[in-house]
Amino acid sequence: VQLQAYGGGLVQAGDSLRLSCVASGLTFSSYAVGWFRQAPGKERTIVAAIWWGTYYADSVKGRFTISRDNSRNTVYLQMNSLKPEDTAVYYCAAARSYELRIKENTYDYWGQGTQVTVSS
Repeated sequence: VQLQAYGGGLVQAGDSLRLSCVASGLTFSSYAVGWFRQAPGKERTIVAAIWWGTYYADSVKGRFTISRDNSRNTVYLQMNSLKPEDTAVYYCAAARSYELRIKENTYDYWGQGTQVTVSS
């Protein structure tokens, strides 16, 4: 099983980015998938999750959208109106249980992370 996250980069405040998480060795449609982020010196926290529903951290509600394309075995995180405080390494993760998962220790597989840097 492998998850590959990509799409990060250096952008200015107010810009948009779309992160992608591609899975191999598992069928994403049967998994809950989450996006987490970790800023320097801080703990890794959940940003958004998707199962049959969606979940967003308060800090990203209304700006970020998580979605999945089962035909591509891919989960996306569309990030709009980016702020400097969104700067972090973003990770995707998959959990075998098809229900909401918020805590990182409830996820079974992790991608390698992609850096998002938002300049002011």
